[in-house]
Amino acid sequence: MMRILVLALACAVAPLAVADLYKYVDKDGKTVYSDQPPPGVDSKQLHINSGSSSSPAKSAVERDKDLQKGREEARDKAKKADTEAQNAKVAEQRCAQAQADYKTYQDGGKLFKYTKDGEREMLSDEEIEAKRKSTKQEMDEACKNT
Repeated sequence: MMRILVLALACAVAPLAVADLYKYVDKDGKTVYSDQPPPGVDSKQLHINSGSSSSPAKSAVERDKDLQKGREEARDKAKKADTEAQNAKVAEQRCAQAQADYKTYQDGGKLFKYTKDGEREMLSDEEIEAKRKSTKQEMDEACKNT
């Protein structure tokens, strides 16, 4: 328990430490950086704060919130893409069905309809032409975006 307390105290005090750094040129012309000033040499003292910088880092909570926000945006984007894909598939199926219906009326032949009593009745030429025109409009509407 005591070790944890000492470690926590050391972690709390560590950012408050300030490190001094000395810069000088030695007799060979090399630039040297040291934590102690050299004796008898003109040196320049550099002050470096090892604590907080000018732009404070985000806390763990803020980073976690940013990550969660990114995950939610990615999930929403994926959900939107899935919805768009399903809508496109439904529109394609609707277009294919409308084309098949139009082809049926375009080819002609004997076509039947069922009465309210469940009996089959042949369509007249006028009824076939009316159905052909209406299915053409439905096909044009269903297939305009595909």
